[in-house]
Amino acid sequence: MSTVARHDAFAALRFPEFRRLIGASFLLTCALLIQEIALAYELYRITGDPLSLGLIGLAEAVPFIGLALFGGYLADRREKRGLIRISLGVILLASLLLWLLSQPWVRETLSRTGWLWAVYLSVSVLGLARGVLSPTASSLRAFLVPREVYGNAATWSSSCWQAGAILGPVAAGFAYAAVGLSGSLLGVMALLLCCQWLVAGIAPRPVPPDPKEQTALWQSLREGLGYVRRTPIILYALALDMFSVLFGGVVAILPIFAEDILKVGPEGLGWLRAAPALGAVLTILTCAWLPPTGRPWRNLLLAVLGFGVATLVFALSRQMWLSLLALFLTGACDSISVVIRQTILQIVPPDHLRGRVQSVNSIFISSSNELGAFESGAAARLIGTVPSVLFGGAMTLGVVAAIWRRSRALFDERLTHEVRG
Repeated sequence: MSTVARHDAFAALRFPEFRRLIGASFLLTCALLIQEIALAYELYRITGDPLSLGLIGLAEAVPFIGLALFGGYLADRREKRGLIRISLGVILLASLLLWLLSQPWVRETLSRTGWLWAVYLSVSVLGLARGVLSPTASSLRAFLVPREVYGNAATWSSSCWQAGAILGPVAAGFAYAAVGLSGSLLGVMALLLCCQWLVAGIAPRPVPPDPKEQTALWQSLREGLGYVRRTPIILYALALDMFSVLFGGVVAILPIFAEDILKVGPEGLGWLRAAPALGAVLTILTCAWLPPTGRPWRNLLLAVLGFGVATLVFALSRQMWLSLLALFLTGACDSISVVIRQTILQIVPPDHLRGRVQSVNSIFISSSNELGAFESGAAARLIGTVPSVLFGGAMTLGVVAAIWRRSRALFDERLTHEVRG
């Protein structure tokens, strides 16, 4: 591959296979969110039980977390494009099962309890597939662009994901209103077939040689965990992301703010949910021209610090415009963190360990999202909604301060070379 000028904001997009990968990522994000939101709405309409919605996330999260480390092992030992296509095929199969379950004759055949169990089992298949797909796709990206544009590639990858995170829910609402759950799932399967077509256009890549090729499975997995533990810039980056989302996330309890505190109703809730993603997209696009990786560790800490401050502002706000601005800033700060963290994860690990390191990252992200939602709800129940958000924002600032003191040696690191622990 030819060297691309570092100042080129479209550097990574000049590689056709990279465009195919992030295009597939965008379509997959849209497809999964359309499926998730349409299915959740249908379940709540049928059961009237909020717990039925929580079980959707749990059904997908448990197998994903359980398989992610093994998925990273496979990503390092097997041809990556083939693994991605197999994973997409399994997701397509799960969507087909959900489509069958949405048919009236199937609902009439099964009891309501049996039908719900079948839905949750189908969703768990999605979690298994994502446990392999997530680390494999992340590690493949490093083989599609030269090292000098890893940061730019991380920026565009995050942009596509965030664009899908905005358009997916909007499309889900319109699709469900127009054609119901069954029609929405047909659209999801069409998007998944497009993903397969895009990935098929990526040439297979040889498996990087592993200096310890005969290492046993569990020892191999421990090597990935051990590498993360021994490499401070990766360990601290993952810890910062995990604890900021775990304590500072407010998405799970936004309905309470919309209904009881800001009193803006469901329309206002839609704007509140969109604000972080909008902030993230605009900031990530800005990062393509003004990359934050010149002083990566300093900028990462400042981004998480800004996330905590914006969370505190949101907790205290009683004006819709200020709440929207605060949520916009949480998305903006989080997106800077994502770009820097993904660049670190592309540059620092050696090729033969990158998949396993990405799988550890996937577990941190999934755990923080699911546990963060639980923490938000439990804290709001115990100490009240506003105090729980104030507590979360304060905890985020405390985590930044603690890691800031422990990581001063990283402040002068650059990402133009491999950073070793």
